[in-house]
Amino acid sequence: MLLELNDVLVEGAEKTVSMIVRDRQVACLTGGTQGVRSQLLLAMLGLVEVKSGFVSIGGEPLSRKNARTFRKMMAYAPSELVADGEVTVYEPPTVQDVFNLKANRDVPISNGILAEEMKRTGASHDKAQLLAVAVLRKCPVLLVDSPEAASTDYLRHLADEGRIVVVASDDETVLRMADEVIEM
Repeated sequence: MLLELNDVLVEGAEKTVSMIVRDRQVACLTGGTQGVRSQLLLAMLGLVEVKSGFVSIGGEPLSRKNARTFRKMMAYAPSELVADGEVTVYEPPTVQDVFNLKANRDVPISNGILAEEMKRTGASHDKAQLLAVAVLRKCPVLLVDSPEAASTDYLRHLADEGRIVVVASDDETVLRMADEVIEM
């Protein structure tokens, strides 16, 4: 599988982003603001419109017509939630919109399975929960917004198992773990 961004520009970005990420690779989006990096991850899901360029998986460009199919191939771990479930950095859509996607509801995740996966992440409770829910969807593409440095070995392992992992971070530990660093 191949995830490609070709001259993608999202709201608030100062320049376009181009990258190709293959199975077993970790790409890190860095630079710019956290909000813009988050917007780019949401654009990969088809939840935020791109101003120019395109996103494709396996050579198939993302469009409104196939956005649901794209989302079934991707799992998203947002940067954080606040108590009422609203996003603190960017909106719309809210993280609740992401988790309410039919693809997310179709995956049965028991509390025991979730607790075990949370331990594996190495992250603090809230970040571990968000990451574990995304990972347990078992999608070939994992998008992670602002992962903790403690999760780098876990994310590397997921890529080594065959997933495409795209993270958005300025953390030096996360940057060193990535196969490719894309400056925004």
